[in-house]
Amino acid sequence: MLGHWKDVKRNKHALVLLAPYFIIFFTFTVLPVLMSLVLSFTYFNMLEAPRWIGWANYARLFAQDDVFLIALKNTLLFAAITGPISYMACFFFAWLINGLPPKLRAFLTLVLYAPSIAGNTYLIWTLLFSSDSYGYMNAFLMKWGFILEPVQWLQDPRFMLAILILVQLWLSLGTAFLAFIAGLQNVDRTLYEAGAIDGIRNRWQELWFITLPAMRPQLMFGAVIQITNAFAVAEISIYLLGFPSVDYAAHTIVTHLIDYGTIRYEMGYASAIATVLFVIMLSTNLITQKLLRKVGD
Repeated sequence: MLGHWKDVKRNKHALVLLAPYFIIFFTFTVLPVLMSLVLSFTYFNMLEAPRWIGWANYARLFAQDDVFLIALKNTLLFAAITGPISYMACFFFAWLINGLPPKLRAFLTLVLYAPSIAGNTYLIWTLLFSSDSYGYMNAFLMKWGFILEPVQWLQDPRFMLAILILVQLWLSLGTAFLAFIAGLQNVDRTLYEAGAIDGIRNRWQELWFITLPAMRPQLMFGAVIQITNAFAVAEISIYLLGFPSVDYAAHTIVTHLIDYGTIRYEMGYASAIATVLFVIMLSTNLITQKLLRKVGD
């Protein structure tokens, strides 16, 4: 205990500088998470004081709420496809353009990053998958004889989740992509020279034994970003496929949370949904951490 107090006194200036951030982080991040966890065991409708009901919200989620089970299945399938693919795509394209001349690298970075900040994303995809014969996809398929009449792409449950996945992958080269480019630029070049002396003979060996181990912080940051994007999908589904989507074909955990939290104001039940999502994301992050520790072994 005395040793810890000495450490605090020795680092008091750093702790004082960190205090404002810690206070803000605790107040607006840690405290709401803890409050949500407590509220998940209550019935709370915003008009009455919270009433303790124990595990009833969780029992209702998994035993009575069929729509939540659909949302859970859609979210897990969506995350299992878009998470790994978008993560590998971010690193692959960053690695691919890293060795190019600076001006060309900057141009390609902008081109690849632009979709993630495009303001008219939903307009573009709505035009592409419009349900009439003027939609680009229907017009192309009808012109070449693949279909005889327009397909209801954004209203047919058979296609909705696939379209959602496609749009998310198109938007996936975002913050993680920029982090990987920054990480690649900061890898110490002398490590490659030392690796060549130690027997590394090709770029794949350089990638596995030098580049990836040197980029572990960026790899972890990118993983957190992509996992969050994969599990927290909602905006694309709402604006592109409607809310709720037909037969809940594109319903996700977050859209279910929005339904109960901002429309029905069943805050206790919404908190239970948020807690389940938090546990899933936390577990996925812990598994990802273990996998990243094996990089370079």
